[in-house]
Amino acid sequence: MTTACEVLVVGAGPVGLTLANLLGQQGVDVLVVEREHELVDYPRAVGIDDEALRTMQTAGLVDEVLPHTIPDQKIYMVNGDRTILCEVNPTTREFGWPRRNGFVQPLVDQVLLAGLDRFPNAGARFGAEVVDLTEDTDGVVATLADGGTVRARYVVAAEGGSSPTRKRLGISFEGETRPTDGIVIDVANDPIGTPHAVFGGDPARSYASIALPHGIRRWEFTLFEDESADLVDDDAYVFGLLAPHVPDPARLDIIRRRVYRHHARIAGRFRHGRIFLAGDAAHVMPVVGGQGWNSGIRDAFNLGWKLAAVVKGPAGDGLLDTYETERLGHVTQMVAVSLGMAKEWTDHDPVKAAERDRIAANRTPQERQAQERQAFKPQPKFEQGVVVHTPLPKFKTLPARDVPSLAGSLFPQPPATDTNGVQMLLDDATGQGWRVITWNNDPRVFLSAQRLAVADRLGARLVRVVPKAQLPWAREHTAPGVTVVGDLGGEASLQAWFDARPVGAVIVRPDHVIAAECLAQELDDVLGKVLETAHIA
Repeated sequence: MTTACEVLVVGAGPVGLTLANLLGQQGVDVLVVEREHELVDYPRAVGIDDEALRTMQTAGLVDEVLPHTIPDQKIYMVNGDRTILCEVNPTTREFGWPRRNGFVQPLVDQVLLAGLDRFPNAGARFGAEVVDLTEDTDGVVATLADGGTVRARYVVAAEGGSSPTRKRLGISFEGETRPTDGIVIDVANDPIGTPHAVFGGDPARSYASIALPHGIRRWEFTLFEDESADLVDDDAYVFGLLAPHVPDPARLDIIRRRVYRHHARIAGRFRHGRIFLAGDAAHVMPVVGGQGWNSGIRDAFNLGWKLAAVVKGPAGDGLLDTYETERLGHVTQMVAVSLGMAKEWTDHDPVKAAERDRIAANRTPQERQAQERQAFKPQPKFEQGVVVHTPLPKFKTLPARDVPSLAGSLFPQPPATDTNGVQMLLDDATGQGWRVITWNNDPRVFLSAQRLAVADRLGARLVRVVPKAQLPWAREHTAPGVTVVGDLGGEASLQAWFDARPVGAVIVRPDHVIAAECLAQELDDVLGKVLETAHIA
């Protein structure tokens, strides 16, 4: 029997399920197939960041995800003597959500799976293993282990680091594997009861102790090269690991325990014809940085809107080439940061550990503040792809400022109000999808009939942002089809953002990336260039 769909997603992990929700939301006929018979429930990611929560907001699932999180979870990085070497505690809300959050991944995966029930055009099939993929000019045929087939226009392989699809396509997976494994132990009825996480760079044996929602605590320990993975099932060994951490390990309510490997690898390419790699199938990184899960969600968000645009018609297939163009650079940075952190905090050479401690003790207050606000985490910034870098204008009306172009970076999400003055986050006030945002102006005034027609086909939102005090007037004096948003003022407001930049208009992609910024009078021409980079006629 052959099943047909527009996009086939291989793997019902968080990346595949997030992608399927985003595609289902946009009317794409999507099917997820998973070789296992149920969602995986073993220990996995424990940190969800602000970008990923914004993606959940876009997918309409953030209210279901939040109950399984610990917002603003602080991390203490300590040495073998428990001396605090640094704290990681970013408290800003640039993108609308806490930047660091503990979470229980299996419960969030359940939310993502249930989210598919909202869409008649989206579904998941478990116990369905893909054993072959055959591509032709119109699509891909996936052969399943039970003899059935699925025909799709595009396939996204998101089936993990051991990806059979990647291997079947002969795509390289260069990088390194750390010489030591890790052992993960999840415990119910948290015997510690504190809200933070501790990363211990102990040269005797590195560890992490992380509070999780719902009374769960996660411990992670290094498993040395001369120690067998079978020790994970040895109570005496496990209790010995936990003895320095709790009064009585034998009384712990252990939920699960598992051994895992630290890899740092990136696929040689993310696209092969009509087949794409996403998440761990495309890149893996050590868990210390807490960015493996979040990087996969970025893949899903970046690829999701592009697949929808191509499948539903407005964009040409060339748009899909920008997935690798945009994601590869940031993933490479994130893998390098995570690998560096793993080497720093899981290196058991006492001399190197002492040098690390000495450097930490001599950091300046500014360096400590940078660590606290998580400045070491690279933010996505695309130089190529669906992005137009316009020279910042230098007219006399504009104060001279040495500011970088923000095209290719994420647009902020401060609180704002909708047209009726009800406060909410910006994305909810403007609506999702493509957005053309102008400060104080009606954007339709600056767009030609041709551009307005294309914007209408895209379902793009035309957004006029005004100070909240102007809302009554703006509602009466703005053309139909334009969304009026009230700005609340203050340091994190859109007024402050536009104040600091020599621009009055910004074009924002469906994944909240700034495609271009310009003066209002340049908007029509710049939007045309953005559409060209997106292969939209």
